[in-house]
Amino acid sequence: MMSTTPTQPHALHSHIQAAEVALAADVWPNQEAIYHTVFERVLNAFIRHKVGEEHFLSVTGYGHDDLGRETCDAVFADALQAEAAMVRLQMVSGTHALAIGLNGCLRPGQTMLSITGRPYDTLEEVIGLRGNSPHSLAAKGIHYTEISIFEPGSSAETDAQANGRVSVRETFTPEESEAIGQADLVFIQRSRGYSQRPSLTIAQLKALIGEVKRINPAITVMVDNCYGEFTEAQEPPSVGADLIAGSLIKNPGGGIVPTGGYVAGRQDLVDACADYMTCPGVGSEGGYTFNLTRVMLQGLYLAPGVVKEALKGMALAAKLFEDAGYETTPHWQDTRSDIIQILTLRDPEKQVKFCQILQSLSPINSHITPIPAKPPGYQDEVVMAGGTFIDGSTLELSADGPLRPPYAVYLQGGLTYAHTRLAMAHILGTLGKAESN
Repeated sequence: MMSTTPTQPHALHSHIQAAEVALAADVWPNQEAIYHTVFERVLNAFIRHKVGEEHFLSVTGYGHDDLGRETCDAVFADALQAEAAMVRLQMVSGTHALAIGLNGCLRPGQTMLSITGRPYDTLEEVIGLRGNSPHSLAAKGIHYTEISIFEPGSSAETDAQANGRVSVRETFTPEESEAIGQADLVFIQRSRGYSQRPSLTIAQLKALIGEVKRINPAITVMVDNCYGEFTEAQEPPSVGADLIAGSLIKNPGGGIVPTGGYVAGRQDLVDACADYMTCPGVGSEGGYTFNLTRVMLQGLYLAPGVVKEALKGMALAAKLFEDAGYETTPHWQDTRSDIIQILTLRDPEKQVKFCQILQSLSPINSHITPIPAKPPGYQDEVVMAGGTFIDGSTLELSADGPLRPPYAVYLQGGLTYAHTRLAMAHILGTLGKAESN
């Protein structure tokens, strides 16, 4: 039988070692420092709330008086630097958590303004930009508008964006300021989604939120925190975000939580989200936790270390592919605020081959060959490599990308640095250097 893990040429092995020397001198020490800061905060949250074995037990039926669920919410809130949190296995995805957040914060006749351009593909039907669901925000009479803080101003993916660094504006034009003044909720997507723009750092979020609230002090600021948790020393609520939402099969689940999501932020907004998710009168006080409270808490405890491993691997991937002549976002030396690395291949065959090789080097379903398909909620065909222990987990090493120019793969996660290192060696050894333009 042909081996799926052929030995790589010595020259490539030496190149990886040289890249690691550069990373150890310039990038990894800062990532290590962030890890220690975040881990201390997470550990202190466990200590503050006196987590014990009694919190690992679930209450069946209605789930009333579930001490473990209540403590889990409190520990997550502290870890995310928020006033309150609702962490639920019943949230089926990050998109579901975001939809709960938006519906909890907005009322008919109000306006949602996205300042980071068009949101991630799966939110388009939630908002009502695509499809005709009677349950979209638009169908409920909630208005939507968008601007982009990225240069060039268009939120669309273009070659101009792919070929260079995309700058972030932290001020607004008079027209944009007027839109902020008329909006009820400003939505900020921290991560890049399927675009070439950068993820937003905590420093950028602080400046943006400060300017938004200067223009409109009464506005609610909601941040899509997916892929960003624990990548920096602070979380968005510490710099003015009123509500954040994310998925437990991404960063905060530590790679072991099997499903779920969270919303966190101001107590009144979290309460409103709980009323929407369950019903008024029940809110956050009901819901069975399926005897998985221990796993949720243990996943949170592990999360800072696993995120650090992922960030180390993404920096290596960027360094190796840049050295081979490919365009990357972020660059290997850039500050990282999510666990995603864009590798622009400009060739649909290379895009598919990248995912197929990664799948063959995955611990689960290595024998399956990914082919492009259109998943629910997406507009384009997407090729995905996801040989993960938890289906769809993007904290585990995985890659995907829509089959459209510039034919980029969105590499993400990595529970261990060793896995990312090995996979990048085999992939780059097969794809070779970028073709010169």
